[in-house]
Amino acid sequence: MTEFEFGVQHYASGNLAAESALAAGADALVVGAGFAGAVMARELAERKNQKVLVLEQRAHVGGNAYDTLDKAGVLIHAYGPHIFHTNSQRAYEYLSRFTEWRDYQHEVLANIHGVYTPVPFNFNSIEQHYEPAKAAALIEQLEESFGLDTKVPIIELRKHSNPLLAELADFVYENVFLHYTLKQWGQKPEDIDPSVTARVPVYTGRDNRYFTDTWQGMPLQGYTPLFDKMLHHENITVVLDVDAREFLTFEASGQQNSAFSQILLAGKPFAGNVIYTGPLDALANTAFGLLPYRSLDFAYKTLPQKHFQPVGTVNYTVSEDYTRITEFTWLTGQDLELTTIMEEYPLAFDGSPGQVPYYAIPGPENQTAYERYLALFNALPNFHALGRLAEYRYFNMDQIVERALELADRI
Repeated sequence: MTEFEFGVQHYASGNLAAESALAAGADALVVGAGFAGAVMARELAERKNQKVLVLEQRAHVGGNAYDTLDKAGVLIHAYGPHIFHTNSQRAYEYLSRFTEWRDYQHEVLANIHGVYTPVPFNFNSIEQHYEPAKAAALIEQLEESFGLDTKVPIIELRKHSNPLLAELADFVYENVFLHYTLKQWGQKPEDIDPSVTARVPVYTGRDNRYFTDTWQGMPLQGYTPLFDKMLHHENITVVLDVDAREFLTFEASGQQNSAFSQILLAGKPFAGNVIYTGPLDALANTAFGLLPYRSLDFAYKTLPQKHFQPVGTVNYTVSEDYTRITEFTWLTGQDLELTTIMEEYPLAFDGSPGQVPYYAIPGPENQTAYERYLALFNALPNFHALGRLAEYRYFNMDQIVERALELADRI
């Protein structure tokens, strides 16, 4: 059994600590200590030998990938499950500098009227829900139309002219896609951007793994120790529990809401690089209104049993108010006589204190609203918006690592 060690690195905290760090001088400022911010801090400190100040609003590093031991000793992910998977050798090798890996192949089941069904919906799923002859015919038609080991977006499958495949598409749409999507996004699938619906395919094969990437696994000691090691560098100072907007401001040369012409740090012009990983509308004091996001609420339960469900994640696609239940001991490999589960409830983000914006809601109108904010910062050559929130786009963890490394290359 893996023993998890936390609290290895100590960080400064609060506004006074930030003031002290600023007084000592910084060559670069990073706002946010998630993957985007931590990778950039390490790269600027290591490759450019710069003094990097990291300001983090939360009381911990790691962003949404932060994990910690709960009272029962179960390693939980505080902001929803994070499973590392990638086809990027560069991202994998980079993170491997700061962690060893536990081999973990993630499987997800959908609870469809009490039947645990592999998702993405695949050949095994078909055989669970159709009698043998019809299942064989469906599998044959899928293979003939799309080939083997292909991910077919459900919206595309619904448009297929073959009546047998159209019937399958309607079943999957109703039982796997529709109600889950309504809960997750608060919108009908037809109203959601194709970049979202494409993430819910039918898979033409028998691989029950949720991801098929070359490299998959979980940090052996957890995500938080990975961040501790990444941020442990003589050129990096991390200050937690501080709102960067207390120190980071912008000067505009024109009228109100015109483009910014200068970065001010603690009231003084700052020519160093600023890496910003938070929501761009918040940095501009929501001058044009809140950007739309989806948020999440979590309910944790510790149960006196070895396992609650057969895999790490079960999606509730036709029942319950929550979208899924995650059982963390499957993810961490802990061998305990108890378990902790987490129910996940999506909700609209309204900017309430403590509420976290998790997912940008893609679409032309929202993208236009985001670009209006981005235009305020475009004239600043040393300002870099990086990450899910700052770029108002969905990225996996490995994609963020790659984007950060590419930005470091350019800088």
